[in-house]
Amino acid sequence: MGAALRRIQLGSALSAFGLGFTVPYLYVYVAQVRDLGAGTAGVVLAVFAMAALAVLPFTGRAIDRRGPLPVLVVASAVASLGAAALGLSSGMTASVLSAAVLGAGTAVMQPALATMLVWCSSTATRTRAFAMQFFLQNLGLGIGGLVGGQIVDTSRPETFTLLFLIEAAMFVVLGVIASTVRLSRTPSFSDTRPTDGSKAPGGLRVLLSHRAMVQLCVLGFVLFFACYGQFESGLAAYGTEAAGIQPSTLGIALAANTAVIVVAQFVVLRLVERRRRSRVIASVGLIWAFAWIVAGYAGLGHGSQTMATAAMISTYALFGLGESMLSPTVAPLVADLAPESMVGQYNSAFALCKQLALAVGPAVGGPMGATLHGPYIVTFVLFSLGITVLALRLGRGLTPVQDQPSIEAAPSRVVAVSLPEAEPVAAASAATTR
Repeated sequence: MGAALRRIQLGSALSAFGLGFTVPYLYVYVAQVRDLGAGTAGVVLAVFAMAALAVLPFTGRAIDRRGPLPVLVVASAVASLGAAALGLSSGMTASVLSAAVLGAGTAVMQPALATMLVWCSSTATRTRAFAMQFFLQNLGLGIGGLVGGQIVDTSRPETFTLLFLIEAAMFVVLGVIASTVRLSRTPSFSDTRPTDGSKAPGGLRVLLSHRAMVQLCVLGFVLFFACYGQFESGLAAYGTEAAGIQPSTLGIALAANTAVIVVAQFVVLRLVERRRRSRVIASVGLIWAFAWIVAGYAGLGHGSQTMATAAMISTYALFGLGESMLSPTVAPLVADLAPESMVGQYNSAFALCKQLALAVGPAVGGPMGATLHGPYIVTFVLFSLGITVLALRLGRGLTPVQDQPSIEAAPSRVVAVSLPEAEPVAAASAATTR
């Protein structure tokens, strides 16, 4: 990695470390520590998600017009302000407004960081750049959650305030690191900023007319709906209600998920980076379908409690294996599909689909996981198989290089043979005798 890319990855990891301090404890903080009740905590979590939906439609164009660096610096400052305010909030109104500011800031940071990775990488190196970012972010989240768990004390609100202030400091560090980055190149806008005064092509109409990108957005929605949208809602409710596992076991299961990602990421990268992206994503659908079947055994198999617990932990681990296969495929594919002047808009559009899935997933999966155990498992087995179908269909609309970037850098096997100019007659006679 170049110096700019190293700084971006470091800032991304530190911001994830800060998020890990607070995300697992946000509900407990609002509902119990500040004694605002479960209803207010639900509103705070909903506002946190809805703020992202409100700002992402405008983020991409800002990135493409102003560049990802200033957008990232502003977003990190906004997120820092929101985190600090939330840590100091004791009333409902202040908590909701602070959550909105924090949600908006963190949402804008995602496509800005993704665009910076695109600017600092080539088609050949982009796969590893995004895999490294995913690895470092999960490592940061895991370590942040682990350290934060040792600090918090529900009887002492100041311990939670400390967590939010640490998170705010990490966002400040991200902004400072980003402001020191000097990109070695910037995208060319010669094809999108005409000199005759006409309006440059771009915007939602161009994106919606790009069939492969629309297919990828639909696929992304299903991916996040069937996995991330269920982790802390439907799958957690199913595990406690149907499988009868203890709530503390969910923490172990999430730790297993993170551990698999951290351990397997670069092993998996070696296996997938020279294979077709669409086939890799399709195989993730099969792995996740099997994961849901294992979860079905945990809750519906009527085995021992030990086996049910092991099956639920295995389910989260299998999801982690699939996630490690997606990180070097999906995000780089978004960048490779984007016109050079619309990288920010493409990244923001995909982030918006992700956020929609994270908002809809708990609303659908939570009630089903808690009450409709059999239909819940069947539904998400089918969604996972749908991932496989959608990925294979997407592959038919991609160019060979988009689907398998490694072939672009593959050396030619054609060897040019030159003969000495001084011996043309000998060479010709040798050729005729053959």
